[in-house]
Amino acid sequence: MRKLKLLALGLLSLALTVGAGQVRAASVPESSEPIKIAINEWTGQHIVSYIAGDILSRMGYNVEYVTASSYPSHLAIAEGELHLGLEQWSTNMGDYLPGLMEEGKVEDLGDLGVKGFEGWMYPEHVAELCPGLPAWDAFLDCAEAFSTADTFPNGRIVAYPAEWNTRIKDIIEERSMPFEYVPAGSEGALVAELNASVSRQSPLVMEFWGPHWVLFKHQVGWIDLPNDLMEQWGYTTARLFKVGWPGIKDNWPAAHQVMQSFQLETKVQEELMEAIDFQGQDAQEACRKWVDENEATWKPWVEAAM
Repeated sequence: MRKLKLLALGLLSLALTVGAGQVRAASVPESSEPIKIAINEWTGQHIVSYIAGDILSRMGYNVEYVTASSYPSHLAIAEGELHLGLEQWSTNMGDYLPGLMEEGKVEDLGDLGVKGFEGWMYPEHVAELCPGLPAWDAFLDCAEAFSTADTFPNGRIVAYPAEWNTRIKDIIEERSMPFEYVPAGSEGALVAELNASVSRQSPLVMEFWGPHWVLFKHQVGWIDLPNDLMEQWGYTTARLFKVGWPGIKDNWPAAHQVMQSFQLETKVQEELMEAIDFQGQDAQEACRKWVDENEATWKPWVEAAM
């Protein structure tokens, strides 16, 4: 009997392959079909997706990364054309995602762990151009100081890409603010605006978020938005969470459990953002290196799912 127990333990040990960074059980992967992970428009989301995907790959899953904008990716997840969207912001979900979740077409896989915030940001030198900042009334009084040849006498607010949301446009119209709405084309365009403002010491106010590596590079301030504006338009502390196609739990149950457990600390994301966007490291390589060096963080999730 003792020999049989030892044999059983030996077979279990053999079934769990641990080597070259792999953790694999005999029944995993449950399917050879690829798990498709959405890659959206910002670096933080890339980091989360590549780390999660690398962990799933080490479990033996076939993982594909699919570039998709935020809102189309929500619809694709609901249809099972994509399977994971791993950094959703409660303050920036658009119209589709909440409804898809209520209908059971998209599953909430739990909190991501990263702590996010949003607001209207300005480079530190702008406080000299607009005395009284960050007070809201002072900001409104300085509208002309934020103007350009195209917007004069109105000020200019650089906003998120219109595909993400158009709330600044709506806020300006609703409150009859003396500003023009100028959507940026991408995260990179927002960063370029900030870099140019700092370099030229020119006025700038823009919609932005954290965590983000550029906040380590430049000293910035944040407009004191009125409480009612913050509550109405979602400028509160954001919940960052993961979503998936509901069919994951049937097709790839171990992957489903790992993705429910998967979390990332804000500090980890910030450090990887700096490495990728500031130091120029390849995103997938930087994330793979983190997975290599942090098995104690993620292997318990995998072992619990096997």
